[in-house]
Amino acid sequence: MRQNEPVSDPTPAATPTSAAEKAVPPSPMPRDKQGWRVAPAPDGRGMPEEHKPPPPHRWRGLWIFFVVLLAINWLSVLVFQPSSTQPRVRVPFSPYFLNQLQAGQVTSISATSGAINGTFKAKVRYPVDDQNATPTTLFATQVPSFWNTNALTTELESQHVQVNANNPNKSTSPLVELLLGFGPTLLLFGVIYYFARRAVTSGGGLGGLGQFGRSQARRVDPEKIRVTFDDVAGIDEAKGELTEIVDFLKTPDRYQKLGGRMPHGVLLFGPPGTGKTLLARAVAGEAHAAFFSIAASEFIEAIVGVGAARVRDLFAKAKEAAPAIIFIDELDAIGRSRQGSAAISGANDEREQTLDQILTEMDGFDSTEAVVVLGATNRPEILDQALLRPGRFDRRVAVQPPDRAGRRKILEVHTRSIPLAADVDLGALASTTPGMVGADLANLCNEAALLAARREHDKVQMADFTDSLEKILLGAPRGILLSKEDRERTAYHESGHALVGMLTPDADPVRKVSIIPRGQALGVTLSTPDADRVSYSREELEAKIKVSLGGRAAEEVIYDRITTGAESDIQQLTQIARQMIGRWGMSKKLGPLTLLPSDGQGPLLPGASETSPQTQWLVDQEVQQLVDSLHDEVVGLLRTHRGQLESLTQALLVAETLDAPAAYAAAGVSMRVPAAESEAPTPTPAPA
Repeated sequence: MRQNEPVSDPTPAATPTSAAEKAVPPSPMPRDKQGWRVAPAPDGRGMPEEHKPPPPHRWRGLWIFFVVLLAINWLSVLVFQPSSTQPRVRVPFSPYFLNQLQAGQVTSISATSGAINGTFKAKVRYPVDDQNATPTTLFATQVPSFWNTNALTTELESQHVQVNANNPNKSTSPLVELLLGFGPTLLLFGVIYYFARRAVTSGGGLGGLGQFGRSQARRVDPEKIRVTFDDVAGIDEAKGELTEIVDFLKTPDRYQKLGGRMPHGVLLFGPPGTGKTLLARAVAGEAHAAFFSIAASEFIEAIVGVGAARVRDLFAKAKEAAPAIIFIDELDAIGRSRQGSAAISGANDEREQTLDQILTEMDGFDSTEAVVVLGATNRPEILDQALLRPGRFDRRVAVQPPDRAGRRKILEVHTRSIPLAADVDLGALASTTPGMVGADLANLCNEAALLAARREHDKVQMADFTDSLEKILLGAPRGILLSKEDRERTAYHESGHALVGMLTPDADPVRKVSIIPRGQALGVTLSTPDADRVSYSREELEAKIKVSLGGRAAEEVIYDRITTGAESDIQQLTQIARQMIGRWGMSKKLGPLTLLPSDGQGPLLPGASETSPQTQWLVDQEVQQLVDSLHDEVVGLLRTHRGQLESLTQALLVAETLDAPAAYAAAGVSMRVPAAESEAPTPTPAPA
């Protein structure tokens, strides 16, 4: 990676300063290797998580408050507890208290609403038969509500007992009254004060609720990003598009002096697994910039307005950490077109507010701010047009599946840490994986390494890659036993697919035929093209339909009966036929018209076609006529070559799995030699 000299800041103009300011010179702002300021904001935003100072102990004030309350309670108990050390025993009113009263053993009593506390003349032990009870002169009892108080009063007077009465509404402790009157209020103010302080220290409002408005983006420090363009292979066109972005982030003065403005946003779109996220990380690694990564769905919460607050916080952090890259994955989660959505969910929902905030933040970029927004989506056709206009996502980079040369480079990247045997040919392996993207190839390498470890190989061999590829494409073998009839019917079914593929000029070559159950299928016929295909002719599409019809047609020719084994074949050929008629304009009656919506579109989404019921009926008629005519051709073809069908079936029943040379030899058909190729020929998978 090319390094550049740090860019020095111009000397600031002299400004008047006080004596105190002159005495303490300001500390210089730290810089990274590229010369950019990396000093965080005063509240810590823009600093990597591992370098942020620990937050203050939020529980300290609350613990102090509780300790003070406990100390006050303990002191009140010490101050207001009775001076006597004798315990006060509770005795029954009748007959114990009355007997003691009649015996003249009661000295005085104090009554409060029927509760009596008193003093005996001599110490007593209660219960009487309890030798462990402490003798005491203090007692307590309760006058029953139904008792004749007049007789009790007469008895007290006759025994000359001192009688005292207490006010039941008056507390015995002024401190208790103070705590009961003002304690809840003080506690409430203390809790409010605690949460207010916590909200201030956390940078949000209302404590925990303030965290809803904080961005959930994960920041990766520039020093920790190890991914560069060397780790991204097979998508050279996309890397070339992003080279200028990297160069601007590293040397902005080179473009600014000529009046150039860096694009505010770059949209990466393509099928899943093509490497959009990896490419975004590589841009950050090449530019040595802070990398903020977040999924678009993480902006959305149940509370309206939270998503917009998170967008503001994310862009504020990125501007403070400039140069920075904001990567928003699955942008269509919030950037879906708003056309026609107001009638369904309303115009002011959370998703639209979040989208509006993103548009506002991107419009507010200064031309000199080194912040780039990278968005990734698998469905660019459904994005809102306001996102795609110039000034927001200025560039759109298509990340497409790699070709054969690109697949070989991807395999080289993913096998750098895998010990390979001498027989491994990555070029041949790349030619057998048309249509696979980077994620698929990474999975293939991992599966091959795991399989080699289970087989106790010292190095990963070509057979490990081949078997792993079969497992991914065809499914893992199942250990089920088929009856003789089912096994024979499956063999005829797969032989029908294979023979039609061999005898049809425009069909893909047959690579492998197997009657070993894999996944949900009882048998598999693998056909792949010799080279990458970017478009198909009508004849090639009809050949695909014929191959799909070969299994059902073989059952009709041999048994004159049909089964449910062709379910997946019928689904595949129906989809191809409907696309030919309704999307690709391959019907003479309907002409070159788009009559069916594309994938992922419906009546309420932009780009969907509106057709009449009569037109839909014509589409169905054309599809049925196309399939019926091709079905008749396949049945006639198999009847003509029934001997070859029988020969291939018998060979398949014996071997269970036939690779390309064995299958063509059993069917008596010459293998087609591909056109002159500059690269290695396509290998055939090893038998399972």
